[in-house]
Amino acid sequence: MPKRSPSSLDPRAPLVLDTRDLPRRPGALRTHRRVVPAPADLGVELITVPVGADLDLDLRLESVSEGVLVSGTITGPVQGECGRCLREIDYSVAVNVQELYAYANSTTDDTTDEDEVGRMQDDLIDLEPALRDAVVLTLPTNPLCREDCPGLCPECGVHWDDLPADHSHQQTDPRWASLSQLNRTEE
Repeated sequence: MPKRSPSSLDPRAPLVLDTRDLPRRPGALRTHRRVVPAPADLGVELITVPVGADLDLDLRLESVSEGVLVSGTITGPVQGECGRCLREIDYSVAVNVQELYAYANSTTDDTTDEDEVGRMQDDLIDLEPALRDAVVLTLPTNPLCREDCPGLCPECGVHWDDLPADHSHQQTDPRWASLSQLNRTEE
């Protein structure tokens, strides 16, 4: 008996894979290539995959004794802002996924915790949790527009690259102003 009773999956959902054409004998293999829209909230605070953006799935579904092993690559765009200078960031990310989805009533139910292994519902696999884990864990929590981004001037908020080399906000204490003048006359 399965440890949980998951809600019913919609076989027409973009991230639900149907395995009816995959024989249930170890070694049987099918490939799936498709483009699907990105689900909502696929990212972290400063960088994310835009909702509805095209995600390219290049997957391999392989029958194993306990279920179906899904492995492959997911590629898609990410957008956000630099954690130092707040400039826009726009690039493509490719992540590898590998997840076992256990057959209902397999020995995996007895040997693993509920959230250790994905579970199949009839012949359907919900790929979204594995996709979400793979993509979100790949994204940087503090993204940079470039590795050596100098950031913003803390005083005026202008990007350091746009400021002259001698840029300064140094203010002299008026009590010491006359002493600074003495130093200049000696030079």
